[in-house]
Amino acid sequence: MSKKVADVIIEVLQSAGVKRCYGIVGDTLNRVAESIEQSEIEWVSMRHEEAGAFAASAEAQHTGGLVACAGSCGPGSLHFINGLYDANRNRAPVVLIASQIIRNDLGFESIQEVDVKRVYDECSVYCEMILTPEQARRKTVAACQAALMKGGVAVLIVPADISHAAAAHELPYSVHIAKPIIRPNDDELDQIAAILNKGGNITIYGGAGCKGAHDEVIAVAKKLAAPIARTSRGKEFLEYDNPYDVGMTGVIGTETGYRSILECDTLLLLGADFAWSQFYPSHANIVQIDIDPGHIGRRHPVTKGVVGDIRETLAALLPRLKQHEGTTFRDAFVERYKMEAKTAVEKVQPDKHSGISGIYLASLINKLAAEDALFPCDDGTAVVWALRHIHANGKRQFFASLLHGTMAGGMPSAIGLQKSSPKRQVIAVCGDGGFGMLLGDLMTVVQENLPIKMVIFNNGKFGFVEIEQKAEGMVDTYTHLKNPDFGRVAEAMGLWGRSVEKAENLEKSIVSWLDHPGPALLDVKVNPMELVMPPFIALEPAIGMALYTTKAILHGRGGDVWEMVRENFL
Repeated sequence: MSKKVADVIIEVLQSAGVKRCYGIVGDTLNRVAESIEQSEIEWVSMRHEEAGAFAASAEAQHTGGLVACAGSCGPGSLHFINGLYDANRNRAPVVLIASQIIRNDLGFESIQEVDVKRVYDECSVYCEMILTPEQARRKTVAACQAALMKGGVAVLIVPADISHAAAAHELPYSVHIAKPIIRPNDDELDQIAAILNKGGNITIYGGAGCKGAHDEVIAVAKKLAAPIARTSRGKEFLEYDNPYDVGMTGVIGTETGYRSILECDTLLLLGADFAWSQFYPSHANIVQIDIDPGHIGRRHPVTKGVVGDIRETLAALLPRLKQHEGTTFRDAFVERYKMEAKTAVEKVQPDKHSGISGIYLASLINKLAAEDALFPCDDGTAVVWALRHIHANGKRQFFASLLHGTMAGGMPSAIGLQKSSPKRQVIAVCGDGGFGMLLGDLMTVVQENLPIKMVIFNNGKFGFVEIEQKAEGMVDTYTHLKNPDFGRVAEAMGLWGRSVEKAENLEKSIVSWLDHPGPALLDVKVNPMELVMPPFIALEPAIGMALYTTKAILHGRGGDVWEMVRENFL
């Protein structure tokens, strides 16, 4: 059989390091699927394309390698979009093979015709259609190189007649990956050092850009006598082996992280593009270092901004810094953070008559999970408890939709993580709302026999949305969910499943769940009125909560108000 364009595409993807392709087959994708079947690339059949995008994204983030997903024309390729938006914002190198109807039918509002390029242009670093067989290798190489070098999603649109066409004799284009070292020039480093050396109370705020720079950040913090606050995405890179850690800031952060930033006179912002301007200090000198020039000064005005890798830049900056002797500012926040973390867990320790706190559940998972566990998390209260109370130790990794903020990523992301790391423990931290959204791909977990461990923080509602409504003074509206017994649902689907409602049964159930050799699901009924307490109470949310309390009582729901007070304030 002569080589077809589909064979060329898959040949290039395989040479670029693709090991898996997540998707659902369909008519316009059939020839591509045949080429994958004849290659070394593993095809993973999903039940929903969005779940396939989450799986591909998580694998790409974890391994740093290129991962593929593929769908049929029209609706098939459209279903990937939410997961690929998330992948692109997380700079995950993913290639989507978006098959298309034949070229002769394009432009006539044909059945399943969708302008894929128009749809995906906004959430990709490359999006092009292969128009002729002579373009196949060159455009596939360009897609792979863009995804790997720019960091993000590349979309390759392949009409069905093109994939079936005979391959052309193209020039031998191939993928080239470069990893340059980038740092500011000496004059810029001297300017940064001058600002930091004059600083009094200095705080470091580090984000995901600190990956690989742990030791350099700690060394700079030691020299500057600075506490280290971190973004949620910077957790796994900065929390462990860090004597200067003061937690996160932002709505899901801690009071110490928040205060350490607002009360400093000099802020060193490292690889962090934290979006909310109200959490930046208004009267401090801010030095920002980031690999992306577009991040410099876009969230808040800065005194000095430079472009560079955090590790290389700090290594060059360190000899220019003077040792700061006074440690009172740093030490106060470090001690306060330790006490804050201890108190949060102690407060929710149960007795035999109490419900289960989400904080308590997260703290037990932290205690019993493997040292190198991978934690894909749903958005909402589940990810808050995970980020606050499951500790990073230099081996554990966390994956969540922290830039896109979408629901439902936890369980499908676990599929990609378990596929790429079959010997590691993968624990999907799920909310009941997010888990229900892509419930169908629980069948994919069974079909692939993946030993994923899934825990559902089941509070019977869209919990984070309800908190937002209460902060606005609303009585909760359209947030409540009528859930099945997810443990029994799991058993019906062919995997280990249990449900827990009593705190005294929780630890034993977690041990059994984690020890099970195959896929396992633990449905935990957590306290529905437990709030995610922000690091500070602003006037507007405080007024809003008071209005909610008044409205709830007037609507005959005084019991809800009392339960909320008891769970969060007593």
